[in-house]
Amino acid sequence: MRSSRRLFLRCLRLGHLRRFRFATQLINYIRYARLCIVSLAYNSFTNSDVVIESLFEPVYWLVDHVTRWFGIVFVALVIVLTSSIVLIVYICVLPLIIQTYSTPWIYWHVIYGHWNLIMIVFHYYKAITTPPGYPSQMETDIPSVSICRKCIAHKPARTHHCSICSRCVLKMDHHCPWLNNCVGHYNHRYFFSFCLFMTMGCIYCSFSSRVMFREAYSAIEKMKLQEKERLQFAANETYNDTPPPTFTFRERMFHKCIIYLWVLCSSVALALGALTLWHAMLITRGETSIERHINKKERKRLESIGKVFYNPYSYGRRGNWKVFFGVERKLHWVTRVALPSSHLPFGNGLTWSAPSWLVNKQPSVLAI
Repeated sequence: MRSSRRLFLRCLRLGHLRRFRFATQLINYIRYARLCIVSLAYNSFTNSDVVIESLFEPVYWLVDHVTRWFGIVFVALVIVLTSSIVLIVYICVLPLIIQTYSTPWIYWHVIYGHWNLIMIVFHYYKAITTPPGYPSQMETDIPSVSICRKCIAHKPARTHHCSICSRCVLKMDHHCPWLNNCVGHYNHRYFFSFCLFMTMGCIYCSFSSRVMFREAYSAIEKMKLQEKERLQFAANETYNDTPPPTFTFRERMFHKCIIYLWVLCSSVALALGALTLWHAMLITRGETSIERHINKKERKRLESIGKVFYNPYSYGRRGNWKVFFGVERKLHWVTRVALPSSHLPFGNGLTWSAPSWLVNKQPSVLAI
């Protein structure tokens, strides 16, 4: 009896040992397979951001291709909407201004309106036709801080790869679908000036037509009421009564155009005004949209180790604006900012050093 018990216990122990060995071998095989996969795909720069970016790569591909093909549509939409507002101003608003305003105010509206329109058209045309600037892929002696992993070419400071254009762009800010072009070193000033003058033009049109908008809105409400009364009149079939007077087709179109002008200009002024303020803040800090995120991460990293971050491309608030607009003398605030100007920006977009005409200079620093 004892021998049978010992034999039974020994069998149980052997079974447990075999199960334990099988589980241990299975765990070892899983660890070995994981080690092989990790060793084949190992990258010391891999982190959670890289993994998330890789997972969203199909989404980025879809957005890039949609933006690339719809860029022409967006440009045509800007031209059509702007042209419609200009036509309404010339046909509806300007004649009323000439009839009701005094002579000095008429001169002011005519001069300011045409100046603002010229600035909008000039800067939009230059923004969509001027290349942002690209680093040469043939030359190997250009100053660079890294190698682009997509172009496999030298990447100068402040240069970033645009997945929509499939090229590296000098001092890239972003790819603008409304321009169907990248915003970079050579057309950044045109882009910001277009946003600024378009916002000013929308505010001007919205403010100038505010009284006409209120009158047009009241007229539209009156039209709806008269239409309701007309239907009731037709239903009663009282031919002895006189039907209520109706608005003419020209009056209807006039009031609808005024409402269209005011709503569109006010909406664009709010949206584009916020974008203009954002880029004005970036210019004041000497940053681009991409550098804003990079510098924010770098600032947090240095603060965690007790250091202070300094932007090597900032020349002070006033200095940043002067470099951005290319203002070397006081007269340039008029000839290069307030008037159409095709002058080139400071520098070649490859190296970044303080201009000789800038008073508050900072040492040249090479940074990514």
